[in-house]
Amino acid sequence: MVATLAIIFGLSTLVFGVILTLAGTFDIVTMSVLVVFFNIAQWLFAPYLVGALYRVREIKPDENPNLHAIISNLSKKSGITTPKLMLSQIPLPNAFAYGSPISGSRIAVTQGLLNNLNDGEVEAVIGHELGHLKHRDVQVMMAVSFLPALFYFIGYSLMLSGMYGGQRKNGGASPLIGIGFIVFSQILTLFTLQISRLREYYADRHSVFVVDNGAEKLSTGLAKIVHSTGRMGKPKQQERQNLTAFKPLFIADPERAIQDSAAVYAFEAGNSQKLVDDILSKKLTFGDKLIEVLSTHPNIIKRLQALKELSSNPKA
Repeated sequence: MVATLAIIFGLSTLVFGVILTLAGTFDIVTMSVLVVFFNIAQWLFAPYLVGALYRVREIKPDENPNLHAIISNLSKKSGITTPKLMLSQIPLPNAFAYGSPISGSRIAVTQGLLNNLNDGEVEAVIGHELGHLKHRDVQVMMAVSFLPALFYFIGYSLMLSGMYGGQRKNGGASPLIGIGFIVFSQILTLFTLQISRLREYYADRHSVFVVDNGAEKLSTGLAKIVHSTGRMGKPKQQERQNLTAFKPLFIADPERAIQDSAAVYAFEAGNSQKLVDDILSKKLTFGDKLIEVLSTHPNIIKRLQALKELSSNPKA
């Protein structure tokens, strides 16, 4: 999960930085302090924004005792405190783990996930999300995404200070220095994305270890998520922005799912394995590999291949 909260962190810090620059009070130390302050503050309160954006509410034990039993059992196997179970009232089939010291740890499943996956597949998806919590991926990705964000904001502010800062010392060189910072931030971002994809594999592996027959259940669950998301088609622009605003949180990238499902053929009800086989029969193209480099999640074909290997050799 890459830069789980970087979207809102980045936008607000950037706007504040621009205001400081135009006001003539920008300096690198000030920007660094602001990035740290805003990132920490928004990490603490972001779960409430996520809840509002994805229409999340708590699932009471008497409302879905089976789902509560699943998350309680898997939490014990994972060796972590049972997180709060939430329902995201959106049609997109997905799930995500999030939280902060203020809100506590939470796992949300979407209504679309419950409508499209069976109990075993939902169990495997929850196992994956518990893996993110056990590995502290929210905190890890926030930390590794800090430097790319900092270099980008400093670079952007240097560009603005050079263009609007009048005849300040070194004002003419500031835009070039700023561009250099921005380019370097993009290089760091590529490494951050790689870390994000690796952590998705780790979370998949965790699900395989804590869920009975986890590799098969997670494989069919991911295949159904891709297939069902693709059948929904491309949402309207505003809806698309809302659904994908926090896509690093999701178990599968909804934008990639639409593309990945294009080559998935007829899905026979009750024959989930055929859906997995259809995806595995596809060949990775150069375009697929290039897109993956810029993605927060692994390519679905590679992900299912890794799960297949774990299924045949679970101790690997």
